[in-house]
Amino acid sequence: MTSSVTALLHPERAQPVPPLNARRRELPLPSPLDLRQRLPLPAGLAAQVQAQRAAIRAVLDGHDPRLLVVVGPCSLHDPFSALEYADRLAELAPQVSDQLLLVMRAYVEKPRTTIGWKGLVYDPQLDGSGDMAEGLELSRRLMLAMLERGLPLASELLQPLVAGYFDDLLGWAAIGARTSESQVHRELVSGLDLPVGFKNGTDGSLAIACDAMRSAAHPHRHFGVDGLGRPALVETEGNPDTHLVLRGGHAGPNFAAASVAVARASLEKQGIAARILVDCSHANSGKDPLRQPAVLASVLDQRLAGDTSLRGVMLESHLQDGCQALAAELRYGVSITDGCLGWNGTAAILREAAQRLRMGH
Repeated sequence: MTSSVTALLHPERAQPVPPLNARRRELPLPSPLDLRQRLPLPAGLAAQVQAQRAAIRAVLDGHDPRLLVVVGPCSLHDPFSALEYADRLAELAPQVSDQLLLVMRAYVEKPRTTIGWKGLVYDPQLDGSGDMAEGLELSRRLMLAMLERGLPLASELLQPLVAGYFDDLLGWAAIGARTSESQVHRELVSGLDLPVGFKNGTDGSLAIACDAMRSAAHPHRHFGVDGLGRPALVETEGNPDTHLVLRGGHAGPNFAAASVAVARASLEKQGIAARILVDCSHANSGKDPLRQPAVLASVLDQRLAGDTSLRGVMLESHLQDGCQALAAELRYGVSITDGCLGWNGTAAILREAAQRLRMGH
């Protein structure tokens, strides 16, 4: 612990202390409670979030026949383009709401295979300065602004310590293919009061995600932190609202009917409710964002043919097609992480999806 942190927490003991590790340094960040108090969730929006979670649960449980659609930028890097996207999605949502429940991606953390930009929370200036205190505040402000537009929000929970800063704002969350096997993430999910999807492993295997759902459904006692950021023994009740997300794997996609049937059988064999979302991106699209409409069309075909286990899809979408490398000059509305389908194509396929579901073919 650095002397500045000691001075902050224990002014009477403010004095130099030796570093814990010469290869690292520590800078204080606001606690989750600090940030929530500084940027509170108003009562009206809190009620909205609870209603949105209930609506998402109803779709996942099959009580609501609509299709859940988690859609939006691969990651948020520019608040202005993110809010423009949110405005457009909020305008589209009521036009398709009889058939589709739209949830906006508000991804502020990104997993990296090796190195690279880790997301808005980590580097909001996009320049390697890594002002995480600013990143936390900017991310929460942005999510609150999106909620004010009436949109349910979704995010991937990557760093468990970050979840406490935002989990009160989310309607849905994902655990990624690289972290579904993590005991820490399973324990985290077991204490969340919102639906969470576990992705199959990067190798395409389902066992990891199935194990994760079974684990997260049960109560846990685990190491964690409280709202003030202090170490705590955390007791959880278990999360009944987990489900499988098919995102393909090294061997190829897994959205076709045969793959979905295997996934459904795997879930049923283990006594897990057959609630499946298909990620139209990643390995299911061969990392080509323009192939996402074909994946969505296949999911619709299967639903219209009677497969009730398919409850939703995920789409990576931004204002413009494609992606761009992180540079000093960036094109507006273009992803700096995974490639995205542009807004015009996104709006067209969502309207078409709603119409197909209305017509039943």
